[in-house]
Amino acid sequence: MGKEVKIWYDKEGDYLEVIFEKKAGYFRETENDAVMEKVDEEGNVIGFSILKVSELKEKPLSITLKSRAL
Repeated sequence: MGKEVKIWYDKEGDYLEVIFEKKAGYFRETENDAVMEKVDEEGNVIGFSILKVSELKEKPLSITLKSRAL
């Protein structure tokens, strides 16, 4: 059985959220102001969000999400 990934887009807020694991965590900044990564308590990436998706100038958008845990 495959792993479930939650993808949510709010057209009115122009906000996209992708969650790889449903668990407690928090969002932190990335190198791109529009992108936040969601990490768990150990620093593992469990998702990300993109604000103002339709206004992004970079095409394609490319960013690396970095887990802190080794």
